Amino acid sequence: MPLFGKKDSSKKIRKETKEPDKQPSIEDKYMIKELLGTGAFSEVRLCEHRETGQAYAVKIIDKKALKGKEDSLENEIRVLKRFSARRNEDDADKTWFTHPNIVQLFETYEDKLKVYLIMELVTGGELFDRIVEKGSYTEKDASYLIRQVLEAVDYMHEQGVVHRDLKPENLLYYSPSEDSKIMISDFGLSKMEDSGFMATACGTPGYVGQTYNLSFAP
Repeated sequence: MPLFGKKDSSKKIRKETKEPDKQPSIEDKYMIKELLGTGAFSEVRLCEHRETGQAYAVKIIDKKALKGKEDSLENEIRVLKRFSARRNEDDADKTWFTHPNIVQLFETYEDKLKVYLIMELVTGGELFDRIVEKGSYTEKDASYLIRQVLEAVDYMHEQGVVHRDLKPENLLYYSPSEDSKIMISDFGLSKMEDSGFMATACGTPGYVGQTYNLSFAP
């Protein structure tokens, strides 16, 4: 699906075959429900697949609010698609290939005003909130958590992706249970890089090292 009205070569095919040039509506497939959270340019709502009843999260991005930052969203979608579940080409009966600690993107939709990302539903809240609630983690619990994060980061790097904004607010618990796995989310600042070298200062200033904070100064 071409985002933001960009030209798509498939339009020529549809014109030649006299097929209607119309994108399917998200409402045809999903019921959009209650609000789960909000961000600077988007909101996240619960949604339900009309046929299966499966619950998902839908990230709804306002195009007007995002004006001038379209490349950032397209980059996020491109990265998420790299991590999205896919069939084993050699054996269609085998399980989906993906990483269990990276939030999945399943589908994208677009209309004149908004872009919709159908994503894996995680319900356990942010690591940040659990740290505040618990006060501290035991060494055992902390090592279990950070091991999951590091394994996911290692997988991302193998795929040529650098997150560039890892912080407790972007680490989500899959469920409210105490032993829930942790999930990496929010790939808005991520970058696909094959050269092995990057020089752009980015991230959240409050979480970067003191030396690198100078890079964020005006």
